[in-house]
Amino acid sequence: MSKIKGVLLEKKYLVPFILITSLFSLWGFANDITNPMVAAFKTVMEISTAKAALIQLAFYGGYGTMAIPAALFAMKYSYKKGILLGLILYAIGTMLFIPAAQFEMFGFFLGSLYILTFGLAFLETIANPYILSMGDESTATRRLNLAQAFNPLGSILGMFVASNVILSALDSDKRDAAGELIFPTLDVAEKAAIRTHDLAIIRDPYVMLGVVVLIVFFIILFAKLPKTEHAGKVDVKASFARLFKNRKYLEGVWAQAFYVGAQIMCWTFIIQYAENLGINKAEAQRYNIIAMAIFISSRFISTFLMKYVNSARLLMLCAIGGVLTITGVIFIEGMGGLYCLIATSAFMSLMFPTIYGIALDGIGEDAKLGAAGLVMAIVGGALMPPLQGAISDLGTVGFLPAVNFSFILPFICFIMIAIYGYRSYKIYHEPS
Repeated sequence: MSKIKGVLLEKKYLVPFILITSLFSLWGFANDITNPMVAAFKTVMEISTAKAALIQLAFYGGYGTMAIPAALFAMKYSYKKGILLGLILYAIGTMLFIPAAQFEMFGFFLGSLYILTFGLAFLETIANPYILSMGDESTATRRLNLAQAFNPLGSILGMFVASNVILSALDSDKRDAAGELIFPTLDVAEKAAIRTHDLAIIRDPYVMLGVVVLIVFFIILFAKLPKTEHAGKVDVKASFARLFKNRKYLEGVWAQAFYVGAQIMCWTFIIQYAENLGINKAEAQRYNIIAMAIFISSRFISTFLMKYVNSARLLMLCAIGGVLTITGVIFIEGMGGLYCLIATSAFMSLMFPTIYGIALDGIGEDAKLGAAGLVMAIVGGALMPPLQGAISDLGTVGFLPAVNFSFILPFICFIMIAIYGYRSYKIYHEPS
């Protein structure tokens, strides 16, 4: 096993790397405090799983809307200005939770999340290629994996807050001695009082998050960040034309869409899967935290392995691992299936930054627009969860509980990712 050469991070980039890497934790927190809200809103707003999953459509739809505008903004101005605008949009979205909770309108919450993710689209579209540009191109994918390793630290904090600050405090999730929800049996006035209480519980962590985002905004504003952009004016039309002719890049966009869809489905519906086993929301979210701890550990292990193993080959092997664990999720009923779902996070950990790095490898000045396409692919996380929710609402599919069968969607996603890893390794000869 030969070691892949190249300096991972030069000393001159250390402080900027740390500052930009902190942003990865910020959007990780937003992602994973929001995933459990599907289950929370389903109960408190008395809506179907499919309608509650519109939270993911709003959240990840913001990426699809704003990724290309973010790239064009960064191309005209700079990475730093794009990051600052992203932080402002992020903060505005969180603060809109105040009127959303006051008016108690599900649609208002969806709009708040949609605007919040305008900011996240700016941050992800810009921060990822910025990290790739901070040094030796031969170690770019490994450097991005290192930066992305701090994303799940924000995620696990978001999960912890969701479980211990939000879900455990929701009056709408209280159960009787038989384990059945009490909320649906209450009269209109009692439900209204509980709804007001619970929406305030959901609102407050987002508002506090907005304050943190504003603090980070001022730190970045006064920080000295290096300009690593390619000099000269970029021809946007020519850049688009080159990207559309780049098969490895285009396949990477599709692979990224499948990956994000798989990730969001696995982490969003772990609560519904556990609830089907008689576990309440707060306790189910703790299983999500375990999954994230596995994800974090695996990310650091994967970054180390990339010193010795081709990244595309490692991607293919991990995708095959995901196919095997999701097979267990579908066909093993009871806690065994839940354990398989938790184990899937070990195989997902390297996928996002590795697909990102492979797809952008060697595209030079097209990286900003290329990054936008890969961030737009996050819309996969918007489209698939409502479909999985609709399948879960069926009750049973053949001899399987519908919530088990719904994981056929992540199963298909991992097959597509394995194909991309194979093609990158064997056909496109990805070098690192």
